[in-house]
Amino acid sequence: MKKYTLYTSRFGFVPVLLAMAVAGLLGGQAALAQERSLRLSVPVPKEHPMAIGAQKMAACTVDKSAGKLKLQLFYDSVLGNDVAATQSVRSGTLDMVLVSTAPLVGIVPSMGVFDLPFLFNNEREADQVLDGKVGEWFAAKLPAVGLVNLAWWENGFRHTTNSKHAINRLEDFDGVKMRVMQNNIYIDTFKTLGSNAVPLAFPEVYSALETKTVDGQENPFANIENMKFYEVQKYLTLTKHAYAPLPLLISKKTWDTLSPTEQGVARDCAVVGRDEERRVNRDQNQRSVANLKAKGMVVNEISPAEMQRIRDRAKVVYDNNAKSIGDEAMKMVFAELKRIRGN
Repeated sequence: MKKYTLYTSRFGFVPVLLAMAVAGLLGGQAALAQERSLRLSVPVPKEHPMAIGAQKMAACTVDKSAGKLKLQLFYDSVLGNDVAATQSVRSGTLDMVLVSTAPLVGIVPSMGVFDLPFLFNNEREADQVLDGKVGEWFAAKLPAVGLVNLAWWENGFRHTTNSKHAINRLEDFDGVKMRVMQNNIYIDTFKTLGSNAVPLAFPEVYSALETKTVDGQENPFANIENMKFYEVQKYLTLTKHAYAPLPLLISKKTWDTLSPTEQGVARDCAVVGRDEERRVNRDQNQRSVANLKAKGMVVNEISPAEMQRIRDRAKVVYDNNAKSIGDEAMKMVFAELKRIRGN
């Protein structure tokens, strides 16, 4: 049997083994000195994969902290849209937010590389880039602007809907008023394809579609289904024109008040939530397409030849935005993709 050092006090011998046994009663849970409750802004309904991941993370934090560290989840952007919630996290008036990289570009311009059209071919590529040294490089830029990234979740591949007609070729984008995220690269992409790009915050999209302020929008399948865009959109085209990463951000001000143990719990559980969110999101994709068809949407794919025309037209977006993104970010991401693809 392994021996343990014995310490002596006026009360007699107290074996270290006793202290270890007490700690073992927690079943591997972190013993935290105080109770904390952190508020997390989730921009979607509680049935969305993003919200399911947040729920998984919340359960994990309770388990790993023996109930001392808790997350309060606020759904449907009730604490502010992406831009407003992110600013609140930067200032420390809100603890955490799940947000696409697109609204962060105004704060960290190099993040714009992830908004470039047709950057990733599949989720495997995105995971390898974001969960590796590239993701770490971008995360290291955030503390300077008041943010800490705990893990890269996903909004996923984005597709196009509209109320005018099916998009089967490049020319079908012409004249379509398309809501896009409040991001210059998304605006540039859809202008380049021929659409009238209209930037709007996510919570405003349904109303804008319903009132015909815009003709269409672009989002992942889960957002289209959960936000009930099928009620005000007829056509869904599987463009897969962009992959949207979703950093889980905590305020640097909040982060600095956490103990190393609490920080460890937060990081570990952010990864647990990420894995669940990615799994649910990807499992749900095909079901969402079937559900949207059942709700009356006309779903179509674009032929490979026409898709290549669209990709070729969109290449200019890379040149247009290379300066604002920065040479280092562009080269690093492209080099990593080349390595992953074995080229």
